[in-house]
Amino acid sequence: MNSFYSFFIGVRWEDIADILLNSYILFRLYILFRETNVLRVLMGVTFLWFFQRVAVYMGLIVTSWAIQGITAVAALIIIVVFSNEIRSVLQARSIKSILWGRHRQNVSTPVEIIVESAYEMAQRRIGALMVFPGKDDLRADIQNGIIWNGLVSKEMIMSIFWHDNPVHDGAIVIQGNQVTEVSVILPLSQRKDLPSYYGTRHRAALGVAESSDALVIVISEERGNVSVAKGQNMTVVNRKERLFQILQEHAGIIEKRSPAVRKERMEMGIAAVMSFLIITGVWFSFTRGLDTLITLQAPIEYMNRKPDMEITETSAHNVVLQLSGSAMLVKAVRPEQVQVRLDMKDASVGSNVFHITENNITLPPGITLTRTTPQNIQVTLDVPVVKEIPVQADWTGKLDSNLILEKVKLSPSKLQVIGGSLIINDISTIYTEKINLYTLKKSGTLTLSPVFNSPSLRVAPGIRDTITAEITIRERP
Repeated sequence: MNSFYSFFIGVRWEDIADILLNSYILFRLYILFRETNVLRVLMGVTFLWFFQRVAVYMGLIVTSWAIQGITAVAALIIIVVFSNEIRSVLQARSIKSILWGRHRQNVSTPVEIIVESAYEMAQRRIGALMVFPGKDDLRADIQNGIIWNGLVSKEMIMSIFWHDNPVHDGAIVIQGNQVTEVSVILPLSQRKDLPSYYGTRHRAALGVAESSDALVIVISEERGNVSVAKGQNMTVVNRKERLFQILQEHAGIIEKRSPAVRKERMEMGIAAVMSFLIITGVWFSFTRGLDTLITLQAPIEYMNRKPDMEITETSAHNVVLQLSGSAMLVKAVRPEQVQVRLDMKDASVGSNVFHITENNITLPPGITLTRTTPQNIQVTLDVPVVKEIPVQADWTGKLDSNLILEKVKLSPSKLQVIGGSLIINDISTIYTEKINLYTLKKSGTLTLSPVFNSPSLRVAPGIRDTITAEITIRERP
């Protein structure tokens, strides 16, 4: 019971938002693709991924690699083979259409007039295309339409599609109780699985139905029948009553109460619950799996240092972090994702001690900090100043007993040195690198470098950083 309580105590509000957001995205993907073959293939790829994780857990190395390769190839196949279906689902849809439900018409469509007109034109073998938009914007699909905006009547529809009418070859768009456009050109479906007897009108009807939520009525002048295109499907409607019902449902005039609709709503509910459970399971496997520990060394970054100060000394340059999390997340951690930052905004000249907490450390989501070593960092800050300091040669060894060191001249005899005020004020002499007396046999000139006892000291800019030593040696009489 305590572990169950601890589990829920550890759940953040960000975790809940993460699960709900991704559950809704998965549910909407199901809604958008449920009538396509893409969904079935995606379900197969999901099962492959699940078995690949099981293979990894069981230590089946070759099997996990093989399934991982198949999954990658399958993802590529989906993009290439089903590109038309994916485009037909996403193309010309508004953001609201993708993220939310269906739109219903506010103005009643004269369904009975349209049904009577359709079957009379079929009887007279008059070809026709009638488009009934849904929620999606069709402006990206239809072309060259002529604005009409006439009230729907049987006589108007019959006259538009009469053989001698100049606009009879195009489609008409009916919204509410008006014919809004005539002589409209529709995109042709690119599907390869359509029957060979489908003509241009049928392919045009499917073209706009596949790329939107519009409903299209097609009257074939060759066969004299009435067909309805919706989504990926083209259906021949032989009875007026059935076409009347289809148009009513599309126009939103009646509520659908059939068992099929109740079944569809139940399917949507199950899909929503399954989306939530799947995302929750994935989240649990990533964030609440068996904890794994990892030790990582991260460099310390100093932020907001005052421009007139510089760091002269630190007790440590790196921090050793012990991190924990699920095995999958821990294995994915990269060193550049972990940052240790100390804020120097309130630091002053001299020694400053910073206590490292979780606020100083940036970690990937799902990774927890267990321990830091060291927990405190001592940083010495100083204000750089320039000081002219005398130079002195630093001797080592012993001169040959037959020789006398008569004179040594250093040039320059003083150096301008820049460094922190706390250090440089205590320095009275700068020494050269060591000169071995034993190796000196005659007079000559040596080029030497100054030696500083602190890495923060350096020769001032624009000043020569070497020292010339002119040494005079003579033999003992």
